Formats: sequence, C-alpha cells, structure tokens
Amino acid sequence: MTKTRSELKTEAKQLLKGRWGSAILLNLIPTLIALAIAAIMGFTIYRTLIILGVDIPSMTASSADMSDVGSGSTGGGSGFFGGLLAAIFSAGISWTYLDLLRNRKQTISPFSDAFRAFKSPFLWGIIALYILTSLFTFLWALLLIIPGVIKSFAYSQSYFIYYDVYEETGTKMGFLDTITASRRLMDGHKMELFVLYLSFIPWYILATLTFGIGYLWLNPYVSATTAAFYDNLKVNALD
Repeated sequence: MTKTRSELKTEAKQLLKGRWGSAILLNLIPTLIALAIAAIMGFTIYRTLIILGVDIPSMTASSADMSDVGSGSTGGGSGFFGGLLAAIFSAGISWTYLDLLRNRKQTISPFSDAFRAFKSPFLWGIIALYILTSLFTFLWALLLIIPGVIKSFAYSQSYFIYYDVYEETGTKMGFLDTITASRRLMDGHKMELFVLYLSFIPWYILATLTFGIGYLWLNPYVSATTAAFYDNLKVNALD
C-alpha cells in the first residue's frame, strides 16, 4: 500500500525522534568539509599570488572584466565536481536513514556514516551513476527542460537501488541496469516525489528566514523522508 506524504513525513519524524543531535551532526559534516576545502583553496591561491608578486587589486579588476569569458568553463567544472561530492555524501547519509528505517542499525554514527559512501565498493558506483545520470538528464534537457526534469526524477532512486542490491546479494549491480531499475521503480510515481519535494517549500522558506540555521533540522528531515519514500516503493514493488 502506497503511503501518503503525511505518513512518510510522520515515519521520518519517528525515525529522528531521540536522534536529532546526531542527525544534525551527520548532515552538518559535509557542509563543514566543503567550507574547509573552499577556505584552504582560497588561502592557497592567495598565498601563491603573493609569492609570485601578482598585484591582487589589479588582478581582481581584470578578472572581473573577464568573468563572462571564464565563468562558462571553470564554473561548469567546479559545479560538476561539487555536485559529485554532494552526491557521494548525500548517498551515504540517505543509506543511514534507510538502515534505521529497516532496523539494520539503531544509532547514527555521524563521523563514520557521513563517509560510508566513500568506501569500497560504493564509491566508484556512485561516481559512475552520477556521471551517467547527469549525462542522460542533460541530453534529455536538450530537447526541452521538462523532459530533463522528468528523467531526473526517474533516475532519482539509483543510489538507493545500487546500495540495496549489494547489501542483499553481495554483488554489484551494473550501472545501466541500476538506472533502468530506478526508472521502472519510479514509473507512475514521479509526480508523487515531485509533490513531496514541493511540500517542503514552506520549511525551506522558514529555514532561509532563520539565516540558514533551520537547515540543520530541515536537511535530516528531508533525507529521512526520501529514504522512507524509497522504502515504501520497494515494499510495494515486492508485493
């Protein structure tokens, strides 16, 4: 039986009850790491320019003039790798909530669970799935934006499925087979997931009004709810 949005959210809140502190830390770790990487890169670039004797003010002015030329190449590359890093962290966090839902584990270990998708055999699988789904979504988006969006929802369960198959069978599912399985699992359910995401908009607005502090609670809530969504799809597919 397909659960309603309200039931999925209630399930997520029940999962997080008594675990909010560790869940917040689990979702906060990737953010802190991203900030640390950005700070280190910025400081390294700044120190390199100082050592080379580059005039920082004049360089800033000239790079502002060239921003339209360079933003397409460097921005695209950084966006791709930033998205990949986010996907790896997000997958591991989502798997943690899925395991909690299924009683495979009882507690959240923020520091180990945040990096679980970086471990073998999952890392290369996530990288391959990210590249393939990004490519397929881009190609569909060349037709029109809407087909690209629809396909992104069709491929949205790929990371869950890849993890699930390995946990259940001990074998790695083919990347294209994983994407196909996600597409089939989401057949007739893409609008459900879309509306589920829309239902969080008031919470995103509220989180923004709190200068981002509210995201500490919102991100675990959304991740746990999407894990519940996948688990419900899987149960119904087996019935």
